[in-house]
Amino acid sequence: MTNNAEKQAQNDLPDIVDIVMEMGRGTEDAKALPFPPLPAPTREKSRLPGHLEGLADRARDYVEAASSANTRRAYASDWKQFASWCRRQGVEMFPPDPQVVGLYITAQASGKATGDKKPSSVSTIERRLSSLTWNYAQRGQALDRKDRHIATVMAGIRNKHAAPPRQKEAVLPEDLIAMLETLDRGTLRGLRDRAMLLLGFAGGLRRSEIVGLDCGRDQTEDGSGWIEILEKGLLVTLRGKTGWREVEIGRGSSDVTCPVVTLETWLKLGRIGHGPLFRRVTGQGKAVGAERLNDQEIARLVKRTALAAGVRGDLPEGERGKLFAGHSLRAGLASSAEVDERYVQKQLGHASAEMTRKYQRRRDRFRVNLTKASGL
Repeated sequence: MTNNAEKQAQNDLPDIVDIVMEMGRGTEDAKALPFPPLPAPTREKSRLPGHLEGLADRARDYVEAASSANTRRAYASDWKQFASWCRRQGVEMFPPDPQVVGLYITAQASGKATGDKKPSSVSTIERRLSSLTWNYAQRGQALDRKDRHIATVMAGIRNKHAAPPRQKEAVLPEDLIAMLETLDRGTLRGLRDRAMLLLGFAGGLRRSEIVGLDCGRDQTEDGSGWIEILEKGLLVTLRGKTGWREVEIGRGSSDVTCPVVTLETWLKLGRIGHGPLFRRVTGQGKAVGAERLNDQEIARLVKRTALAAGVRGDLPEGERGKLFAGHSLRAGLASSAEVDERYVQKQLGHASAEMTRKYQRRRDRFRVNLTKASGL
């Protein structure tokens, strides 16, 4: 890489990190632009008039809303890694060169992209390709993923390295009840955690959907949904990848395992009537803070309580720890609800029944026996 090109890459990298990860909290130059800035040499010419700065800020909000925070963090990290690899190999980042990108994904698959010599999975490589395409597009430059240097190499990587997906273990009803018993009902933290587990299971919710809920509509800027408690159950309105959807959660047969009763108890004793539904418990567990929980808390909660309850105790401890995460709740509902599949599909917000079936674990796979049904 030439000195000028290296300086350009180094100057460009902080821009995209600021834009993607900070989204409006970067430098004054970044705030003045409604889209990720061009490389440093041309940035000054792109400055908007002062009377358009308000619109630029609003446009930046819309850019942020177009993708999740996790996606933006991943794209920023992938771009930084690619820039570092190009610098070490002495190759140009600009303009986008399919041959260079083909070599980069080859290094990813062979474990030579970073110092740890650990090959990246096929799904990780595909995400990084998407990251590069997106990052280049923000600079007004197109990366042709269909070019033979990328497409052919990627096809070979899929054929040679693709493996069946490692699915998280489903938490079934009996497992969930045992997990609830590991939580202290006499503490605010215990009440909150019980409500999150029951709501996540009964609603078939993703971990981000659980923590993104507010007590009501339009109460926070970072909320992704809200609840409405009704006589017969709970109505959850969610903003998902494909638009808004509603999830109905009925009352349970027992107050101990009823998600609605448990949630009402948490709201009452936590004195929560407005804003984020699930928050941090502070002051040695005696007070409820104002901050919304991070979605990682759901994954940690599921894993911690599943291990404490002895779920899948037939497996070694180290192996059990890798089985449980937030998706275990969604998979548990899909695997255990004895209703028409289309109702489960609607609850999970899946576009196809095939996707719903992928969530069904630890079930009788031969419940429908086509061999006998055919007369054999």
